[in-house]
Amino acid sequence: MSGILEAYALGDLSAAERTAVEKDLVQYPELRAELAKIEEAQEQLLMKAAIRPRASVKADLLSKIEGNKSEARIVVMPSPVWKYAAAASIAIAFVASYLAYEYYGRWKASEENLTALIAQNRQIAQDYNTVNQRLDKMQGDMHVIGSPDFKRVMMNGTANAPDSKAYVYWNDKTREVYLHIENMKTLAHENQYQLWAMIDGKPVDAGVFDMNSNGLQRMKDMAGAGAFAVTIEPRGGRSTPTLSQLQMLGEVVKG
Repeated sequence: MSGILEAYALGDLSAAERTAVEKDLVQYPELRAELAKIEEAQEQLLMKAAIRPRASVKADLLSKIEGNKSEARIVVMPSPVWKYAAAASIAIAFVASYLAYEYYGRWKASEENLTALIAQNRQIAQDYNTVNQRLDKMQGDMHVIGSPDFKRVMMNGTANAPDSKAYVYWNDKTREVYLHIENMKTLAHENQYQLWAMIDGKPVDAGVFDMNSNGLQRMKDMAGAGAFAVTIEPRGGRSTPTLSQLQMLGEVVKG
């Protein structure tokens, strides 16, 4: 809703748009908090814009006016009224110049604050989307873990990695395979772990993975697996497993 809340706070929305925004404000507490920040920022901008002229400005203007009065006496005018008119026009010109300079400074400061506020709103929106994506990921993981359609295969460490442990969640009907790492060591960059499904006694590549992910990792679809195993392979994996680097093994419980 980047830009919409600012327009709402300024009263620049139509009645229909204001109604839609107010419904979202009722539903989402974070939007109410953001609106409060925007209103506070706008109030601060207005307070900053209310700048009292420096005390020296009046003296400077009077001095310049008097100076121009002296110069005006050199010119012969048909009436004394024109002398005062000329002095007044010069004073107005100086005042207008001063006000133009002051308001330009205020405008630049307001523009910079508004730019910073818009950037902050965009960052908040990005953070909000990131949180939503994480929540969606967690909900998806919980669905897989709690579903009776997924078999949970525990893989224990071999003599090569006795402390390693991971779980495979496998749905034989949909062929979906997910991996959850419990405890595994971090590998050098040139190596990766590779998951294998034992089908009819033969290892089938189920995908490679690293240690830098949270939650469940989606692996390659499999059907008819009797067991799952993990080896260490060169980055990108191999077509056949390096059995000397077998890290974990777990059998699929029948039934």
